[in-house]
Amino acid sequence: MIQKSLILSVLLGMALFTTGCKATRLERDYGNSFRLAKSNQILNPEATENLEPVYGLDGQAAEAVTGRYREGFEKPPEKPDYPLGTTLSGISSK
Repeated sequence: MIQKSLILSVLLGMALFTTGCKATRLERDYGNSFRLAKSNQILNPEATENLEPVYGLDGQAAEAVTGRYREGFEKPPEKPDYPLGTTLSGISSK
């Protein structure tokens, strides 16, 4: 009985060992996900050949937008006013 269980455990161990050495799908497809994501993120591969300047906002409009953007950080944001009030453990926040 002990010999049968010993032989069975050796065979089971060998089966597990040999399946662990088998080539996996990861090894066959390694890097495909990265290459696919990279190619999907490239909108225009020939963009480096275009040396024309990019047209957008003129100087005055860009300065106005930038000024309003920076002014937004000078004052702290206003606290929201909840008309119904909020409670935490029965204590009102108002």
